[in-house]
Amino acid sequence: MQTHCLHIHETLRSLPPEWDDDPLPHVDAALKASGRRIVILDDDVMGTQSVRDIAVLMDWSVDALRAELESDSRAFFVVTNARTMPESQAQTVNSFITRNLCEAARQTGIDFSVVSRLDSTLRGHFPAEMQAIQSTLPRKPDGWIIAPVFLEGGRYTINDIQYVSDGEWLTPVGDTEFARDPAFTFRSSNLKGWVEEKTVGRVPADSVVSVSIEDLRLGGPERVAEALSALPTGGVCIVNGASNRDMEVFVQGLLIVEATGQRFLFRAAASFIKALLGQSERPILTPAELGMHSDGGILIVVGSHVPRTTQQLDHLLANTDALGIEVNVARLVADDTRESEIDRAARITEDAIKSGSDAVVYTSRQLVKGRSADHSLAIGHQVSQAMSEVVSGIRVRPRCVIVKGGATSYAVATKALNVRRAWSPGQAAPGVPAWILGDETLHPEMPCIIFPGNVGNEDGLTKLVARLEVR
Repeated sequence: MQTHCLHIHETLRSLPPEWDDDPLPHVDAALKASGRRIVILDDDVMGTQSVRDIAVLMDWSVDALRAELESDSRAFFVVTNARTMPESQAQTVNSFITRNLCEAARQTGIDFSVVSRLDSTLRGHFPAEMQAIQSTLPRKPDGWIIAPVFLEGGRYTINDIQYVSDGEWLTPVGDTEFARDPAFTFRSSNLKGWVEEKTVGRVPADSVVSVSIEDLRLGGPERVAEALSALPTGGVCIVNGASNRDMEVFVQGLLIVEATGQRFLFRAAASFIKALLGQSERPILTPAELGMHSDGGILIVVGSHVPRTTQQLDHLLANTDALGIEVNVARLVADDTRESEIDRAARITEDAIKSGSDAVVYTSRQLVKGRSADHSLAIGHQVSQAMSEVVSGIRVRPRCVIVKGGATSYAVATKALNVRRAWSPGQAAPGVPAWILGDETLHPEMPCIIFPGNVGNEDGLTKLVARLEVR
């Protein structure tokens, strides 16, 4: 099916008016009545892009999972980092965590639902991660629900096609650089076709059920409940959406069906997750709300190589006084120069932060590709680990850390900052989650901002740094 770019404002104006009744009170009541916890297995560290007041675990142990199940929060994230792994390892990790979740639930008597977090540009190990989770659950779900809407990042699903917005135009995701990711290449922008493509034909496109924007806005929760009740056992349902209300309407209908005993496994992006948790909008966090200290400079670490990140990096360096420290990737992946390159970057960065200047540590922009998808992932992992060693070699505390790129963020958080559990109070910019680091970390209570590689306009990183400079 051929797809074309659409003008965003004309397209959104052409849609029916949103459903009038507010679903969130109904969602909140249904979630309280169920008593279930919602556990989001996040294949990188970006999943809290739309939600607030939620824990983020790096610890997969039964004890850690049990403690979160017993907490007052109705949901929590578990970071798997599976997007940086070969498919077989990603499956093993998802099975391991799900098995531990099942044991934690047995010990506590608390039931749970699982969301496998979906990148809104459709990159990741699908359907492998879903299959691994499903095979480990004690009860096979009645069906899969796929919802890649992420409004803060400009990701819309309209007429079953996943679109990426650049501010004025909606581009089918299969026509973007994200579809050419060497580790997760795909062609189809139509989600039904994407499911068929990724399952290698095991789930034909014409068997995939679709809940349209017209269903959501004209039929409301009852139409959603009708569609899900008719979903064949083991079937796949995709969700369209162009607003938060669309996602909330779907979740209200979903919970009506789940109250009758049906259960689903989710592969979903940030906007759906926010609705599933029954959360409303919260304003962007201020530096005071983040607990920013007044001393030292801001440390910005950039590892992502997607074109949008490079544009944002160039804009930041051209329009601020931040000191740029390029780390040469070729030297990082060579055994005889790796350590000296890490040490050089750490010393320059430390001096800048100590003097009160902002420092931008970034990998050289020439992408080093591997011989295969797995080899490309291995190179990316090696570079991310090296960047985390640069951060751990900096012996002063910055005012905060901003990390750009999922694999780099995970490596910096777990290896350099020693994060086991963080608390996410909300967002530092649209679609950009903020964490507050715990007592076990290198810098307790310091803000750590996880800036996705594919989010924000050209000046997005510059604007964020400018906001954080307010003292």
